[in-house]
Amino acid sequence: MPLIQSSTDLRNKYNEISTFCHENREPVFITKNGQGDLVVMSMETFETLNGKLELYRLLDEGRAAAKTGRKRSYEDVFSDIEREIADGKL
Repeated sequence: MPLIQSSTDLRNKYNEISTFCHENREPVFITKNGQGDLVVMSMETFETLNGKLELYRLLDEGRAAAKTGRKRSYEDVFSDIEREIADGKL
């Protein structure tokens, strides 16, 4: 169940909301005048979410490339990765 707090609670109970976000790794939904306004989350949760979105974008890009015939063998891919590691690029 998502935690929903008012904007007044955000101001008055900031430390409690911050603790909740860090301990539960979940966002808190903030309302203003009874309507949804903001989502507050820890930096760790935000970075994890952004990482997932980037992974999904890359996977989608790979699927689109495969559909259009732009494929490479895994040997070529791993060879390139090993070369980049050896060159200090990764």
